[in-house]
Amino acid sequence: MAAPRRPARALTRLAGVALVAGALVTGGGAAAVAAPAGSPAGSAAGPRVTPGPCAYTETPEEPAARPVPLPPDPRRTPDRGTVRVTLRTNQGPIGLTLDREAAPCTLQSFLHLVRHRFYDRTSCHRLTAYPTLKVLQCGDPSGTGSGGPGYRYLDELPTDLPPAPTDPTGVRRLYARGTLAMANAGPDTNGSQFFLVQSDSALRPNYTVFGSIDAAGLATLDRIAAGGIAPTAEDPAPVDGAPALPVDIRRAVRHHHH
Repeated sequence: MAAPRRPARALTRLAGVALVAGALVTGGGAAAVAAPAGSPAGSAAGPRVTPGPCAYTETPEEPAARPVPLPPDPRRTPDRGTVRVTLRTNQGPIGLTLDREAAPCTLQSFLHLVRHRFYDRTSCHRLTAYPTLKVLQCGDPSGTGSGGPGYRYLDELPTDLPPAPTDPTGVRRLYARGTLAMANAGPDTNGSQFFLVQSDSALRPNYTVFGSIDAAGLATLDRIAAGGIAPTAEDPAPVDGAPALPVDIRRAVRHHHH
């Protein structure tokens, strides 16, 4: 019998400023309670937790979509400078500049997954085309929106995003075109899934921003967005679903400065 499908991870889906049923999230339902930071790895008391400040926490209830160890978690998390990564996709390159200062634990995890080739040969499973939410979501090797790396870690939420001009309530913030951010399944449930903002979007500031997309990457995103969303029998004109132009990350490559 097939295992029950885990809830998908996402950003909150928005149409205008109204909340649409469902959520733009990544795989993961109720997260296990984290053991305190500094718990010994392999403690019998619960899931393994790395001993450093990032406290990456194993999620036995949500096994990894592709085997990968817990990230390194040194006592001092690198928090200065930027790192370049290119997603080499079948639709063109997407260059990313990651910002250590904005989200040091997120970068440490993302680069760990790149190093272990977790993102290689994966598909970007979700494209949205709401008036105030236009993103491409990637990072799940299962391609379902419910897969992750078998661990989770804390949010590093942005505090300086301007209010979204489309939201008169002032609750939502502007995730501007070119933003790179983590998808999640609720507070402190970051894993491997991330989203690329193709056009200015309005979201509650509940998603860790950890970098930006270069001009070539935005051109690739524009081509993908122009292709639209694959219709289904239930929804012949969807605004949220699989991209009509399949997007496969062939390789994620970190660039080391010489």
